[in-house]
Amino acid sequence: MKIYRDINQFDVENPILTIGSFDGVHQGHLKIIDRLKEIAREKKGESVIFTFYPHPRLVLFPEEGNLRLLTTLNEKIRLFERAGIDHLIIFPFTKEFSQLTYTEFVKNILVDTLHIQTLVVGYDHKFGKNREGSFEMLQDLSQELNFQLEKLDVLLIDDINISSTKVRNSLQEGNVQRANRYLGYSYTLHGTVVEGQKLGRKIQFPTANVQASDPYKLIPGHGVYAVFVQVADSRFRGMLNIGTRPTVNQNADNRSIEVHILGFDGNLYGREIELEFVEKIRDEQKFASVDDLRLQLEKDKQTVLSRLPAL
Repeated sequence: MKIYRDINQFDVENPILTIGSFDGVHQGHLKIIDRLKEIAREKKGESVIFTFYPHPRLVLFPEEGNLRLLTTLNEKIRLFERAGIDHLIIFPFTKEFSQLTYTEFVKNILVDTLHIQTLVVGYDHKFGKNREGSFEMLQDLSQELNFQLEKLDVLLIDDINISSTKVRNSLQEGNVQRANRYLGYSYTLHGTVVEGQKLGRKIQFPTANVQASDPYKLIPGHGVYAVFVQVADSRFRGMLNIGTRPTVNQNADNRSIEVHILGFDGNLYGREIELEFVEKIRDEQKFASVDDLRLQLEKDKQTVLSRLPAL
């Protein structure tokens, strides 16, 4: 897959292109990508995805501060590559660009600069200033500017359409199994191990305190999770707590991400690790004593061992 951050360097004879943020690169997105590749084969062209960085909401509504994304840019690139895309355009989203009308975007960028032959869009396509670019408008532009247009139907799983919003909601509810089904892969979180209060050591459950690498990456809802942990080239099973640690933490607003890595003994401070979410095993709860907490952690450990295959 070839990556472009400058559209003036793009030089493909027969580009078959689709546009979008593609947050999560989920099953619905993959339906569009599969059709994109199929059309490219039929027309002896090359598949192209046109996406944006940073996310448009970060530029247009920076004061909101509540944007949470399913994928970082690097994760998205890896998922596109895994999907078998030929070309990826990462277009710099700016306030100036956001002022382009939809007609200007299609004519000046897609047709005059990228020379698209075919444009593939999802069922809910809306784009351009004030989201004015509807499929009906695109139909008129395709005839005027001489490119082909294809619209895809919604992908249904569990009788509902797959969207990035539905994946986010599932994760925020702690339902990572449903989220993973919608995504088509296990949700991951990358982070750096930082120093914590070291209380886990006192009850034989030392934890790595994780600081997410990207401040906009969505962190699943509070609870205890069965996860896989990637440390460099080694993979481990782990029990992860996301929450406020109510038994030992006096500051209820201080959310923590802590993972006890089964079978690992070493110093991880300052190192990057990856958490792969498999299943939520229980809600976070407050115990009457630290001893009660330790007993529950023993049960959690057995649950994790029973839910995750041995490595």
